[in-house]
Order: sequence, then structure tokens, then C-alpha cells
Amino acid sequence: MFAYIIRRLIGAVILLFVVSMVTFAIFFLVPRIAGATVEDMASRYVGKTADEAAIHSMAERLGFTDPLYEQYGRFVAGIFAGADYDTGAEVVHCPAPCFGYSFITRNPVWPDLVDRMGVTISLALGAAVIWLAFGVGTGVVSALRRGTFFDRASMGIALAGVSLPIFFTGLLSLTIFSYGLGWTAPGGSYTDFAEDPLQWAGALILPWITLAFLNAAGYARLTRATMLETMNEDFIRTARAKGLNERTVVVKHGLRSVLTPILTIFGLDLGILLGGAVLTESTYSLPGLGKYAVDAIVSNDLPKVLGVTLVGATFIIIANLVVDLLYAVVDPRVRYS
Repeated sequence: MFAYIIRRLIGAVILLFVVSMVTFAIFFLVPRIAGATVEDMASRYVGKTADEAAIHSMAERLGFTDPLYEQYGRFVAGIFAGADYDTGAEVVHCPAPCFGYSFITRNPVWPDLVDRMGVTISLALGAAVIWLAFGVGTGVVSALRRGTFFDRASMGIALAGVSLPIFFTGLLSLTIFSYGLGWTAPGGSYTDFAEDPLQWAGALILPWITLAFLNAAGYARLTRATMLETMNEDFIRTARAKGLNERTVVVKHGLRSVLTPILTIFGLDLGILLGGAVLTESTYSLPGLGKYAVDAIVSNDLPKVLGVTLVGATFIIIANLVVDLLYAVVDPRVRYS
């Protein structure tokens, strides 16, 4: 088991290094290949209102005229050791971990990411608990009661959940439950958990349910299909022939076999959401990583977009690493493969 964990940790570190190279290439190499000049690159740092002289000066100060391997070296070194940025009026130090410096807001990116990370983590984890409980539970019951009214109704609702976009269900929910009935807090009213846990949950309950409704639908359909296939396997018939009660057969034998595909997609879904639930945060005006990235794109602030991209990719890698380790818990044969 220890060797299995070490292999996965080494693989995660290597993947993080590869992600840093791919991210750098997307933001700095691909535009060059597409014909962008160093001035075009620098304009993404100073915003849309800067004049040509300011953009050219910024391109030289940022080192965009240097070879790409030197730029990548500074890019990686800044994450671990910090970096200095010449704004023209002064030299600003960005302490490690430095994910960039915004010349528009004149602030390092990493503190902004930390401030908004709590909102995104709260949204993602709360919604994940709801969609796992209701999605997997509904899928299991539908499989065991195949062809009944509950099965047809739940799968119909699941189809609607998969089909309806988050911005439609989100705005509809706000119109009905927040502005119409007044049952939930309106969009943009986020309270930190440390300040007031009840207000924190009250502000997020509607985004949780809206986001969970979208994801629970897919989990319910996947669980139902996998459960139907599993309950017809020989080992299930053997367990019943041994005289085990139905709950033990379903939970210990049937459901455990279903967990592997569930864990696979859960790691991807949770990692993506931790990197920023863009549509949900924009719909409910939550100050998380997703809305932060959207605002940065609108204002043409490349360092912020780059920072969110790196953090999002890191979350996805970590989530998949945890899933790999959980595979060994669910199925002991994995550690020997």
C-alpha cells in the first residue's frame, strides 16, 4: 500500500510540472504562433485603456522580448521563490507563491485567489454532499424498483436536470425562492463561515441545490445503469444463495461495485468545481474563483486568468490523486496493479 501511495504522489508531482508547461504554452507560446506580438502580450497585463507607449514599455519590463525558456524559468521561479515586477514607477515584490501580479489592480494575484477560494470550496463541497447523497441514493432505489412509478419519475427528473443549463435553473430559482417567496437569501449575499455559520449556509443553500440538481441527475442515471448490471452478476446470486439479507447484498456487494465509476467522475467533477464554478458563481454573484476569472477576462487582466487556471488545474490533479488512493480502499486489488 505504501509503495502504491508513493507512486501516485510521484505521478502527481510530474503531472503538476507538465501542467505548468502546458499552461505557460497556452498563454505565452500559442499566441506567438498565432501571430501575436510582444505588445499584444503586454496589453493583457495593462488592460484595454493603456496607450501604445505604455504597452511597449511594459513588454520590455516584463521580459517578453527574452527567449521563451527564460520566461518559463522566471514563471516557475516566481511560484516557489517570488518575483519582482517593474511597474514603471517602482519595483514591486510579489512574495511566494507568486501566481502573477495584476498591473490593473496593482496587487499580487495569490492573495486574491486565497480570499475567493473559501467561497468556491464552500460551494463545491456543499453541493457535492447533496448530489452524492441524492444522486447515488436515487439511482440505487430506481435500480431496485425498476419499472415502477418512482423509477420513471426520478429518471424523468434526472433527464431534466441534465438538460437544463445552470444559468436557467439558477435564475428561475432566484426569481421564485429569493425574490418571489423570500425563503432564501438573494444573489451576492455571501457570509463567511467563521462569522456566522447559519447565514453562511442560508446564503449558499440555493446555489448548493441548483448546482447539485445538475450533477445529481447524471449520478442517478449512472448509478442506476451500473446497479442494474451489477445486481445480475453471479456473485450477487451467490450472496443471496448463502442466505444474506437483502440490505447486506445491496450495500456490501452491489453498491461497493458501483463505487468505482462513481469515484472516477466525482474526482473530475469536484476538481473542476474547486477550480471555479463559473456559471453558478456568476448567476448568484458569489465572489469565488469562477466569477473572479470572468471579471478578469472582461477587464483583459491576464495574470488573474493565469492564476485561476493554475489553481484549477492543481485542484483537479489533487482530486484525482485522492480518487486513486480511494480506489485502493474500495478495491484492494488496485494497489497490486
